[in-house]
Amino acid sequence: MKTYGIGGSSIEAELAAIKPTAHLVKPIQKAEFEARIKNACELMKGENALAVYLHAGTNLYYFTGMRWNSSERMVGALLFQDGTLEYIAPKFEEGTILDFMLVEGKVRCWEEHESPYELFSDILSENNITDGRVYIDEATPFFVTNGITKANANLNLVDAKLITAGCRMIKSEAEIAIMQHAMNITLEVQKAAARILYPGISAKEVTDFIHEAHKRHGASAGSYFCIVLFGVDSSFPHGVKSPKNLEEGEMVLIDTGCVIHDYISDITRTYVFGEANEEQKRIWNVEKETQLVAFKASQLGATCGSVDDASREVLLSHGLSGDYELPGLPHRTGHGIGLDIHEWPYIVRGSDTVLKEGMTFSNEPMICVPDKFGIRHEDHIYMTKEGPKWFTAPMHTIEDPFGITLEN
Repeated sequence: MKTYGIGGSSIEAELAAIKPTAHLVKPIQKAEFEARIKNACELMKGENALAVYLHAGTNLYYFTGMRWNSSERMVGALLFQDGTLEYIAPKFEEGTILDFMLVEGKVRCWEEHESPYELFSDILSENNITDGRVYIDEATPFFVTNGITKANANLNLVDAKLITAGCRMIKSEAEIAIMQHAMNITLEVQKAAARILYPGISAKEVTDFIHEAHKRHGASAGSYFCIVLFGVDSSFPHGVKSPKNLEEGEMVLIDTGCVIHDYISDITRTYVFGEANEEQKRIWNVEKETQLVAFKASQLGATCGSVDDASREVLLSHGLSGDYELPGLPHRTGHGIGLDIHEWPYIVRGSDTVLKEGMTFSNEPMICVPDKFGIRHEDHIYMTKEGPKWFTAPMHTIEDPFGITLEN
């Protein structure tokens, strides 16, 4: 049986055909960062949170636009209920902090021999906070929270996830537009990767191609990640130590993504190189059905746990495990995505998080068949006022995974 879109091209030809497109979407503007702070302050008022500490990393960037990686030195910002920001940084970094600053605030510094945790307490005292609850970015390293606790035993440190995730889970139109652009690029890279396949090609050759293809599309860092698995290797969700080369009739699983303006794409495509056997076809189609049922279950007001439950009911109906045993789905149905590749909401059993407009998450109810193969169809959903929408169209059929016949 003819397979569409798999093999028949070359690495050189596919790279030469790529035209850069990443520049066609705008990054997040300063006004949106300011709106995020305003939104956080409203949530803080509802929780009676007088201050939230944002540590260097994703949360600091999300709210302030400041890109700063976490290290062994405390760098972050205190956000107060009135929207005031006070940055905390080593004195020798002050000039760089000012250069990186987008949303204005005081920069409070500590010298190398001084304690940033005492400075933290001093800033709170100056803002009339000497005891009670202070909300801490959930990604803050233990050494920082431990230092703060020792410096001021009167403070009760509280997980800030209600504030941070409460804001970040709901994506704006600008965020969704960037994510859509990144997903579109990765889907085109996936299609090109399928076309370069031939018997004997190594996983590394495909990985290197995908990295370069992302760069040529304009994702300057190339692939954010890349998993390429052939045959039995595909039964291990996140790969093996030494991936095998491709053989005729084997399952191909490629999971990859890139970063555009700090937002991440993440798409998995699984298909057979050559002619699929009956078991491969059956499980491939069960995977497709499971993914579509999970999509239909992703309605406004539904819980994330109910979507995972819907996936497992489909698997049970086909004689597979409805739990985590194999053959079946060994992990959650999906994860949120945005500035981090895995963030809220998580589509997992027991989660009572309610789906709301603006949420974005993966739909990837993978089926693993031990010692044979694994199949993961992964596309992402964004919630609109009308319900769920796909960032990218799901796979078509095992013979025509990219829907080439639909385009003709």
